[in-house]
Amino acid sequence: MFEEEYFFDCPYCGVSVSMLLDLSVAKQAYVEDCEVCCNPVNVSFRVIDDEVVDFRAEVDD
Repeated sequence: MFEEEYFFDCPYCGVSVSMLLDLSVAKQAYVEDCEVCCNPVNVSFRVIDDEVVDFRAEVDD
């Protein structure tokens, strides 16, 4: 498994946070709590050739 630390701004509190992304899977979507404000964030991303080509962190509806 190849992991990469990825930084983004939380859609709730606006603070820059990081998470480890598993780059061995081409497309993923899941909910993860912000490490600062603890709100649920919808995370989705795509990977091509071990590189994140699309990343989204959105409010969980």
